[in-house]
Amino acid sequence: MKIVAHSDHAAVAIRQEMIEQARAMGHEVDDLGPAEGESVDYPYAGAVVGHKVASGEYDLGLLACGTGVGISMAANKVPGARAVVCSEPYTARLSREHNASNIVSVGARVVGPGEARMIVEAFLGAEPAGGRHAERVKMINALDDPSLDLDALYQMGPAAHSG
Repeated sequence: MKIVAHSDHAAVAIRQEMIEQARAMGHEVDDLGPAEGESVDYPYAGAVVGHKVASGEYDLGLLACGTGVGISMAANKVPGARAVVCSEPYTARLSREHNASNIVSVGARVVGPGEARMIVEAFLGAEPAGGRHAERVKMINALDDPSLDLDALYQMGPAAHSG
């Protein structure tokens, strides 16, 4: 897979760990920086990766900032980006399988290098499950339209058709 990675200045080292893990798994990774000592704001880094993944230029994205939260919030402002913050591998795997997440974010002040590598391994090793999960991902994607009627959203989901 073709992967793009970015971080703010607080997470340079943890981003490098994430990239090394992805490359060890055989993935092509483009590192957008920053280098040690360079300052980058997390909203910018998150938006860049969000656009590059949502456009299809890259398959998946890796992000990191101090907590992983702000950078993922910025990425999620881009329609089609589904970024998740993970502090352990289980959530990373299930976010891919159940939610078709396409960007994983970690917090450099939250996880250590080993945990970051395990998160990347779980995230990149999983695939979207399909079925009812795919139907729910369609519901998430429908939320990109701010005029969406919430009753229509409910009717899209598998829960409305069970029973």
